Amino acid sequence: MSFEMNRRRMLYVTGGALTAGACGIESTEEPDRASVPGAIAAAGTEYPVAVGESALCCGNAVDTAVTTALTAGVTELPACGIAGYGGHMVIAMADGRITAIDYNSVAPAAMRRDIFTPDANGAVPDAHDHGWLSAGVPGTIAGMQLALEKYGTKTFTEALQPAIKAAREGFEIPETVAGYILRAQEVLTKDPASQRLLFPGGKPLTAGALFRNPELADVLETLAEANSVEPFYRGDIGEKIAQAFQDNGGILTASDMEEYAASEVEPVHIEWRGYDIYTAPLTAGGATSLEAVNILKALGWENLSNEDEQNHARLEALRIAWRDRLTLFGDPAKVDVPLGRLMSDSYAERMAERVRQAINRREPQRIATQSREQNGTVHISCVDAAGNMVAMTLTHGVNFGARVTVDGLGLILGHGMSRFDPNPRHPNSPGSRKKPLHNMCPTIVMRDGKPVLAVGGRGGRRIPSAIVDVLVNYIGLDRTMEESIDAPRMVTQGGLNVQCDDKWSEEGKEYLAKIGYEVSDSQSARMSAAAVDPSSGATAAVWR
Repeated sequence: MSFEMNRRRMLYVTGGALTAGACGIESTEEPDRASVPGAIAAAGTEYPVAVGESALCCGNAVDTAVTTALTAGVTELPACGIAGYGGHMVIAMADGRITAIDYNSVAPAAMRRDIFTPDANGAVPDAHDHGWLSAGVPGTIAGMQLALEKYGTKTFTEALQPAIKAAREGFEIPETVAGYILRAQEVLTKDPASQRLLFPGGKPLTAGALFRNPELADVLETLAEANSVEPFYRGDIGEKIAQAFQDNGGILTASDMEEYAASEVEPVHIEWRGYDIYTAPLTAGGATSLEAVNILKALGWENLSNEDEQNHARLEALRIAWRDRLTLFGDPAKVDVPLGRLMSDSYAERMAERVRQAINRREPQRIATQSREQNGTVHISCVDAAGNMVAMTLTHGVNFGARVTVDGLGLILGHGMSRFDPNPRHPNSPGSRKKPLHNMCPTIVMRDGKPVLAVGGRGGRRIPSAIVDVLVNYIGLDRTMEESIDAPRMVTQGGLNVQCDDKWSEEGKEYLAKIGYEVSDSQSARMSAAAVDPSSGATAAVWR
């Protein structure tokens, strides 16, 4: 299957649409519009766009999202994988049911809080970012099966078939992936199994090369025969994964694999202007976005007098939310996180007053945080003809994750442990059987009990800010999905640095710089969304 480089394509059909892409790579063939009964947008996918289209024609939104994600786990080598560290998804059924699935990675039982402690100069060990200590129990595959069992119509065996085909028969390496391989070459080639997989004959895979992973195909066929992930966690595959860790200086054991399970969890929820917003709970990143939106709600953001004030308010609300995230958040099963207080109306009102004062003074609040560059992930937003919706994000972490491969299984491992804060006294410090915080924010918006928008993104710490930007446009300013995705976005991690994408006006950037921010140009997270018009049933999807 080949793909053409374009910036974006959108298809709009009453009752059906499909769009998908990653770094501008999409299918060149438009689907038969009568055969596409819904909409899917996938930020961070290439080959899986055709798989998503096919699945959407013969299953519901959950079937489609899971089938697409499993295929992406084979083809999206840098961004995610069958052994990717995991993520979260939010599912909204047309009958009003809404839930979330947590398939985040879990630390091995032997994980210590001081394992990645910075040295006297503040340098964090390389083992925090890549290598066998940076990987925990892979969660992605367990989350896919749980979602299908609970809310899909296909079997796990059926959903695996396109992924098996991609691994067995192969697919063309896109130029973007070839570039990522070259940039990660120094670390990848230190791992013998990664070198054999990605550097055949000692040379890196090049754009257009046909890539096959027969060992991974064998793994997937074993799971398909069992119609279950049991062999992956509690069978021969799990034992081989654990043994690879032990053979290479890791601390994950067979017991850690056996104990893992994805779980169904309650989304975080707020209401604004007649819309209900639901996002994945901690340890996902959505609470940061919704805390900021709750502050803007208390401020009456949509009624501010001009665009400069609205931009300043968005930035200040996000800075507060990032401060709280980076100082107070961790795995709520292991540490006390005051999320109820942070999401309360009283807290939002107090923070809104601080934002109001900053706007009146035309200066930033005194908030200092530490920035950290994080990228990667795949996000899938999907709606079917019945109105069921899925927002799903999955990842390796930074490109190629731990940058190690389980020999004989063709499984590249994610580096979920890198999402722990290396400071042993931090709430998000490493710990035994603890889940790290991540930045993925799959989000669904409902109105009158019906899902109307699914949205999420790829881009690490850029995602929470981008979610806020989309929501304030869609809900706060009554804009369409397309207008909300196309609106200017900013990136902040709580400090004075703010990055503005290419949609920003020079006047808007100059205002922020004039009142005290360090403004630079940079791209936001890559966002994808799917929407349905409750009155007409028309569906659409978009990514940018």
